[in-house]
Formats: sequence, C-alpha cells, structure tokens
Amino acid sequence: MATVTESLIHEAPLVIAGRPLRSRLMVGTGKYRTNRQMVDAIHASGAEVVTVAVRRVDLDRSNEEGVLHHLDPNRYLLLPNTAGCYTAEEAVRYARLARAAGFTDWVKLEVIGDQDTLLPDVAATIDAAKTLIDEGFTVLAYTNDDLITALRLEDAGCAAVMPLASPIGSGLGLINPYNIRSIKARLAVPVIVDAGVGTASDAAVTMEQGVDGILMNTALAEADEPVRMARAMGLATEAGRLAYLAGRMPRRERAVPSSPLQGMLA
Repeated sequence: MATVTESLIHEAPLVIAGRPLRSRLMVGTGKYRTNRQMVDAIHASGAEVVTVAVRRVDLDRSNEEGVLHHLDPNRYLLLPNTAGCYTAEEAVRYARLARAAGFTDWVKLEVIGDQDTLLPDVAATIDAAKTLIDEGFTVLAYTNDDLITALRLEDAGCAAVMPLASPIGSGLGLINPYNIRSIKARLAVPVIVDAGVGTASDAAVTMEQGVDGILMNTALAEADEPVRMARAMGLATEAGRLAYLAGRMPRRERAVPSSPLQGMLA
C-alpha cells in the first residue's frame, strides 16, 4: 500500500502513441568510450527509451563489437533515429532501413540543415514526417524551438515534438525557456526537449518548464564519469518534473519572513 507521501508525488506515466513510460528521460548511445560504459550509464539513468543512430551503428545484432549487441530490446524501447541525414529523402530511406532491420515502427526523425550548427531543416523535417506517417511510422520529430514549426509537425501527425534546448552537443542548457513553454502550452502531443542539456541543473530547469521529458546523449557520454552523470540526470529529470507539478513560490524583490510576525513573543 502506498504511503501518504508516495500518493502525493505519484503521477501517471508519460504516454506516447499509446505506450506508457515511467521514466521521462530518454538517452542516446553515441560517443561512449566503451560499450560497457554505455550499458552501465543507460542503466543508471533509469531510461526506458534508448535512441540508436541508424547511419552510425552496425545493424547486425550478433556483432559483439556493435552497440545493438549490448542492448536488450525486451528491456528498452530501441528508438532508431535518422541522425546525420541532410535531406528528407535520406531521412525517409534510413527510417525504412531501420524498420526492415527489425526495429519498431517508431522513429526519431532528424533532418539537419547546416553542418556547422547542426540546426534542423524544418521544411525538410515536415516533408519527411508526412511521408513516414503516411507509411505507418510513429514519428517523434526533432526540431528547433519555434512554435509554428512545432504546430506544423503536430498537424502532420507526429506522436511527439522534440524542440532543442540549444544546439546538439553544445551543453549550453536551455537557452530560451519562453519558447519551450509556448510550445508546451499549445501542443496536445507530448513535448520532449532534445539536445543541449549539459548537466543535472540544466535538466531540472528544463523539466520545470512543464515539458513531458528530455532526450540527451553527449551530456552523459562526455562526462568525466558517465555513469554518475547518468544517475544525476535521472534524478534531476524527476526533480524538475516534481517541482513543476508542485508550483514554485513567486519571485520577490524584497525579503519576506519565513514565520509570521503575529504572535511572536515580546
């Protein structure tokens, strides 16, 4: 039986395309020093959704040197992504390849528009999303933090929209909280912030905007100790969500006593 405290903090799981998820943290598989370190970090994070770049991994699960050999599809939802694709046609082709290789119909759609900044090509992303959705894919679309683009992706039928916090791999944290809040306020589908979170405080601040989850990779893989950082990120994601649900105190420009002045002993 749940205690009073547990009942107060209990929340229904995040649901994407009918699938319930207990963890609101999603993680990637790139840049780790070893596969063992990757597995340990993913486990420490508590994540249930793990992204895999179709263009950058060996799709042969029997290869012990490959990423997929070390990830249990019965434990994690392995979410193929189209990282490294620069056209809608490329992204669609690699999504199809992932499905043919035995992944689910889910795909994290990325279409990059600029090689230096790695910012998304939003027009190509929308075009690719429409094609994949027509083919029965469940599309989670990475995009910039623009409300209009997010609305277009939702209208196209995306199961979730994934605006960036800041550029991929930058670790700059949440640059524009207002834009993220605006997207969350207008969309009915889940909003998962993707890219740019660098440390646990970034994760907490991001979740405090009311978004449904976060996806990260570099912040874990490039930490001095990825397993510890993964654990920190899992806790921070949960803490930020709880803080959002609790509702923060108002900011004030003058001090206010913690205890009431009435009834104080003379």
